[in-house]
Amino acid sequence: MARKSNERKCIVAVRIRGVISAPREVRETLQMLNLKRNNYAVLIDNRPSFLGMLKTAQNFITWGEASEEAVKLLIKERGRLAGGKKLTDEYAQKIGYKSLEELALAVFKCQTEYWKLPNIQPVFKLHPPSKGFKGKIKKSYRMGGELGYRGEKINELIKRMV
Repeated sequence: MARKSNERKCIVAVRIRGVISAPREVRETLQMLNLKRNNYAVLIDNRPSFLGMLKTAQNFITWGEASEEAVKLLIKERGRLAGGKKLTDEYAQKIGYKSLEELALAVFKCQTEYWKLPNIQPVFKLHPPSKGFKGKIKKSYRMGGELGYRGEKINELIKRMV
């Protein structure tokens, strides 16, 4: 999964299954990650507490290391303020960045945490993937399904869901 290094990486986690019959611990973990509905995504880093949460909810979400391009795409296209308005360059300038690209770069390099920014929705509401999921949503990614850790391949899924 993740290497035991000190460098922080940006991870995208996407919820792809419902939780009707899920254990209470899994439902609580998804609430803590702000993944309250299907096709919601969050940007987090690879600290051990987050990795443990991802491991707990691995039968309901998929995750992997985000590319810089995917983070920019998420923030530009699907980033929202608390009132539901789109993120703009004016907002980025108000919190100390020159543009949305610079904000996305800071989030990608884990210099700032997206979910801690003021007056912002911590989740990205995505569409279902165009042309559907490639595998079953009840199998792990390694077994030809969609669940669990998928590494760099998460970027392809994100592009199809934005």
